[in-house]
Amino acid sequence: MLAVVLALLLIAADLRLNEMAATRAVLSNFSLPFYWLVDVPRRVLDWGQENLLTRSTLLEENTRLRGESLLLRGQVQQMAALRAQNIRLRALLNSTALLQDDVLVAELIGIAPDPARHQVVLNKGARDGVFVGQPLLDAAGLMGQVVEAGAHVSRVLLITDATHAIPVQVNRNGVRAIAEGIGRLDSLELRHVAATTDIKVGDLLVTSGLGQRFPAGYPVAVVEEVIRDPGQAFALVRAAPSAALNRSRHVLLVYTKTADAVE
Repeated sequence: MLAVVLALLLIAADLRLNEMAATRAVLSNFSLPFYWLVDVPRRVLDWGQENLLTRSTLLEENTRLRGESLLLRGQVQQMAALRAQNIRLRALLNSTALLQDDVLVAELIGIAPDPARHQVVLNKGARDGVFVGQPLLDAAGLMGQVVEAGAHVSRVLLITDATHAIPVQVNRNGVRAIAEGIGRLDSLELRHVAATTDIKVGDLLVTSGLGQRFPAGYPVAVVEEVIRDPGQAFALVRAAPSAALNRSRHVLLVYTKTADAVE
């Protein structure tokens, strides 16, 4: 009882007077070791959890982190692919602004397994208005023409196929020629071009509109080599296709009055 009464008197004195602050500060300094001793078990436990993990736990955590890293890398790759696809679609949309004909956007879903046949398969067919002979473009130039139109898919013959030929003209001076595929995605050849013809490296070849198959004015290829042999009457002209035949995924099917009339 004496201790309780003394404690109450000290509490009342501390509330009324400020002289106990110095004493309380001294007592707090003496109590710090007791606080440290009380906290020792928790510190030991934390140290054990951080430094005494079993080998199986470390392997499990390492496996989990590897999986998360692989997942994140896959997501980054997908984002890069989506970014590149967005850029290609923007280029394709910009190219449609320059066209005076109606177009249908399609996507490549397959290619011919035979390397000697340059054909691709589109996800659009006759029910979408696709017809045989319809021109196919990408954002840079002419790719080919539809040779088979199913109900939901269609098959396109590329301009670089060895069986394909297209009338073209030099955009600079209007000289006409026939561009033939040679079985290489990066090259076309102009056959039977007179050695005196005004054609040179860098000339843009566009569709001439002759043959009533392809509308006039679409880019086809750029001349990259002209070989003139003094002993030959014809020059050999090689050109690189303007379209990205081995990279384009989204393409344009063109509707023209000429094509409709042929159909």
